[in-house]
Amino acid sequence: MTSDDKSREYVIQTEDVRRSYAGGFEAVSGASFAVARGELFALLGTNGAGKTSTVELLEGLARPDGGTVRVLGHDPYAERTRVRPRIGVMLQEGGFPSELSVTETVRMWAGCTSGARPTGEALELVGLGHRARVRVKQLSGGERRRLDLALALLGRPEVLFLDEPTTGLDAEGRRDTWALVRRLQEDGTTVLLTTHYLEEAEALADRLAIMHRGRIVTAGTTAEVTAARPARIRFELPDGVPAARLPLELRAAADGPRIEIRTHRLQDSLTELLRWAAESDVALRALDARSASLEEAFLDIAKSAAETEEVSAA
Repeated sequence: MTSDDKSREYVIQTEDVRRSYAGGFEAVSGASFAVARGELFALLGTNGAGKTSTVELLEGLARPDGGTVRVLGHDPYAERTRVRPRIGVMLQEGGFPSELSVTETVRMWAGCTSGARPTGEALELVGLGHRARVRVKQLSGGERRRLDLALALLGRPEVLFLDEPTTGLDAEGRRDTWALVRRLQEDGTTVLLTTHYLEEAEALADRLAIMHRGRIVTAGTTAEVTAARPARIRFELPDGVPAARLPLELRAAADGPRIEIRTHRLQDSLTELLRWAAESDVALRALDARSASLEEAFLDIAKSAAETEEVSAA
């Protein structure tokens, strides 16, 4: 542990945590990670990776079968009364009485929440102020997700758990939710996020972890997670200019006139390509150069983990 790690205050900590279900299926297999105060941490993984099972342990909804879990310094299951008033939880899907209005739903929830925000304030936060009198059954799927978020924010939580918060939202609603999450974080709220939208994790997360089959296979900042993956340069050559004329140092994969170069030295490779193009009087069409994306890293990691498991099984 570095001196910087020692100086940070971690409000979420898991150490070798495990969770099993009936029949012996182990959904979480020794996961360890920590989230610092004020940080937004994204927990990613394919369906069945163990994300929701892990988050439920952090929320105190179940006791781990092994390892330790601490939220705000307490065991969230054994010391639930100490932890619950200080956290906000947005589940993948909320269950609301369909005949109640939006306002009635929030007031009902506020009655079970210590120090709840005023109902109007909670609804305005998530852009539902104009739908206050509408019955829940008349809300769209995206509006129900906004209502889920409003209830999670009622108690002004120190730690906020967001499980797939933007599912069902349109592009504008997703961006509005991102802006709200950033404001909450600026005010000191610690956020743990699960999402299938990798763009969302890339835009919001300070750090992230990728789970596969109940294990953390990689963790760090987006830059750290993507650093080991090659960058990409794509372009098209003019008619009559074959890919064989490219410098040998540039590893090119040709798909008709479309060329793709994978490289761990993006700046050097791009400089070499542009120098060759200038000297050869070749105009590169549709030129696009970029570092590896989180999506590429995610798919690569998932594929590598699956291949490793197949080799181990064989």
